[in-house]
Amino acid sequence: MHLFTKLSFISSLLATMTIPAMAGVSVSSPGNNTDVSSPFTLSADASMCSSQPVVTMAYSLDSGGDIAIVTGTVVQRQVTAGSGGHTVHVKAWGNKGAVCVTDAVVTVTAGSSAMVASGATSVSNMQTFSNWKAEHDGGTPGISSGNSTMVGSPSRSGNTRRFSSTFTNNGGERFSLLFGDDASAHNFVYDAWVYIAAGSAVVNLEMDLNQVMANGQTVIFGVQCDGWSNTWDFTVNKGSPTNPSVQWAHSGAYCNPRNWGTNAWHHVQISYARNDSGVVTYKAAVLDGKVSSINATVPSAYALGWAPVLLTNFQVDGIGASGGSVVYLDNLTLYRW
Repeated sequence: MHLFTKLSFISSLLATMTIPAMAGVSVSSPGNNTDVSSPFTLSADASMCSSQPVVTMAYSLDSGGDIAIVTGTVVQRQVTAGSGGHTVHVKAWGNKGAVCVTDAVVTVTAGSSAMVASGATSVSNMQTFSNWKAEHDGGTPGISSGNSTMVGSPSRSGNTRRFSSTFTNNGGERFSLLFGDDASAHNFVYDAWVYIAAGSAVVNLEMDLNQVMANGQTVIFGVQCDGWSNTWDFTVNKGSPTNPSVQWAHSGAYCNPRNWGTNAWHHVQISYARNDSGVVTYKAAVLDGKVSSINATVPSAYALGWAPVLLTNFQVDGIGASGGSVVYLDNLTLYRW
């Protein structure tokens, strides 16, 4: 057959063919890789499974057995689950025994909505801002260097910032972002997703906010997950604003970044507030839906002579004589009111 005639024949044949419906379980809620509160709504449907009409559907949670089995092509349920990460398995069976499964990965969390006041101002996707700066933190021993860049993977939003650093003698690299000013806000929630690449030598992860108040003094809201003491830590000024002595204090709440799963996303939420004198109340830290109460009220104001500013730091401290790390930050949002 001549090539042109053969191509015409194939095109004609394809135009008259009916392509059979293949596997398909559609989960409209919850979305994959999303935060939910418990209970959450599960909505799913499937009309065909491997070319077979669907007659039965079901769902299960994590590695457990089927929770609900329904006759038909739609599952609509309220699902109760504990805090943390879960996988919802939605299944469909065809009339001749075919089985189709679609998974939705969710994180059940206290959620920023439970921590943030109605009408709060938010700045979101801060990891995408172009003015991030890197420098060695002189408060750590050794030396460090680092840089950051935008990447598309690994990612939750499609726009992730990759922080790369090298160090000697437990050095720490601080990445800073100036993102505005607001002297009147008294309450804050830090909300971000963090991913530590396998092989990274990370002992501390520090997530700070600095705010210049109306009186010109700077409040440092310093929080870190401390792998030396296995605690959530917070900063305190044990001197005065004009003669400061900044120190880390250990809370009674457990945290160690060396025990975070690598090559996986972790949700971090931190809430704190201040009074007009810069006395800070560190309220709680939430990691992957687990709430750790800090409940510490300490002075944290400094007469630094800064211009009005809001600034956040993301610091990665190394462990060992030398090494490096790659840490990703996504969906960074700061709420204030």
